[in-house]
Amino acid sequence: MISRRTVREYAAGSLWVWPTFWALLALVAGAALSQVVIDPSSRFARLAFQGTADDARSLLTTIASTVVTVIALVLGLTVVALQLSSTQFSPRLLRNFLRDRATQRVLSVYLATFTYSAAGLYTVGVAGGGRVEDFPRLAVSGALVLLFVTLGVVVYFADHLAHSIQVDALTEAVQSNTLAVIENKPGTAEDPTPEPPSWAVAIPATRSGYLQAAHPKLLLPLASEQKVCVLLRRRVGQHVVAGTTLAWVWRPSVDDPRLDPATFERPVNEMVNIGFERTLEQDAAFGIRQLVDMACKALSPAVNDPYTAVQAVDHLSVIFCALAARPLGDDLAVDGAGRSRVIVPCRRFADYLATMCGLIRRYGASEPTVAVALLRLLDDCLTVARDDPVRVTAIEQEVALILADAESAVKQPHDLEMVRASAAAIRRRLE
Repeated sequence: MISRRTVREYAAGSLWVWPTFWALLALVAGAALSQVVIDPSSRFARLAFQGTADDARSLLTTIASTVVTVIALVLGLTVVALQLSSTQFSPRLLRNFLRDRATQRVLSVYLATFTYSAAGLYTVGVAGGGRVEDFPRLAVSGALVLLFVTLGVVVYFADHLAHSIQVDALTEAVQSNTLAVIENKPGTAEDPTPEPPSWAVAIPATRSGYLQAAHPKLLLPLASEQKVCVLLRRRVGQHVVAGTTLAWVWRPSVDDPRLDPATFERPVNEMVNIGFERTLEQDAAFGIRQLVDMACKALSPAVNDPYTAVQAVDHLSVIFCALAARPLGDDLAVDGAGRSRVIVPCRRFADYLATMCGLIRRYGASEPTVAVALLRLLDDCLTVARDDPVRVTAIEQEVALILADAESAVKQPHDLEMVRASAAAIRRRLE
């Protein structure tokens, strides 16, 4: 099943979709302008190109060839930015550059200008002579306008690229994208995920890839009709292998008639989106993973940039406070009678917290400033989730682990003082 959101997600992460759309729109605009004839006595006559057909031909040829060169330059600069992002921060950030609206707009302008100018040669000819007076003057004026727009876009793109590869811009973009996923995140059933009974029937996956999204409501009518419960095996963001169990289906009792797996194989596989890569469609953990990767890469001996790790943790604080302020649980669809359910297992707050703190804690155990940043994150989460004993317990466990790792890795007692002080402040709040 391909939803509108899936299509939007694909279009947002592709460099060819919007440039192709604007190139086609440029062809339509050129065709429309070529039909407009302006009377020489009209006050709008100044808007029309004043040269001959040969002048128009030379102009369009020059614009088309120049724009092709600029497109190659822009693509080259984009590749450099992608390489820098991949090696310096994380390869999982490449998708953010592909989703960058500014880059897509710039390529759209260039491709539209080239298409418009190249198609204009069809109306004035590619060789000299003939049709000296009969050519679409207003359409040629449109090519001039697009030329000046592309000149402005060159400066804009250079400025945007210089800012977009800064660590502050990268972390802010990941934070904003992840918060948008959290705001629309399905799943509020915080009860423990049920275990499938022994008589449950396994439904195999028909394709391999990452589980990008799941839509349990689509399967609910069939589940209600068959009076069954359906439980996905994997959470969104995890990898699925074709032929292995994708979901379990069962009826309330072992004495009920046995289910036919063929009835559910296609509907269950259509309920989920499986692709070759993780996306942010429903996967907030992917955004967290990007920031965690940045922190871990910054703490590696090859980079040795602990302040970048601290910046990543600061942005993670915003994300985890948003998670701590909302219910987190399985995405559950239930019929009116409450007997049939479709369950998509989802991460809880403790799962997110353990994954994030565990990786950064282990890589940054010997750097006190990183440990203090993690403790500051936990202190912020405690402020938001103080009334939830389960989440408070998870925070308390992470505080103990961070302090224990710091005490074992940091050699100087003086360096440990600020770590111990931060941990003690959180423990006083927990009392």
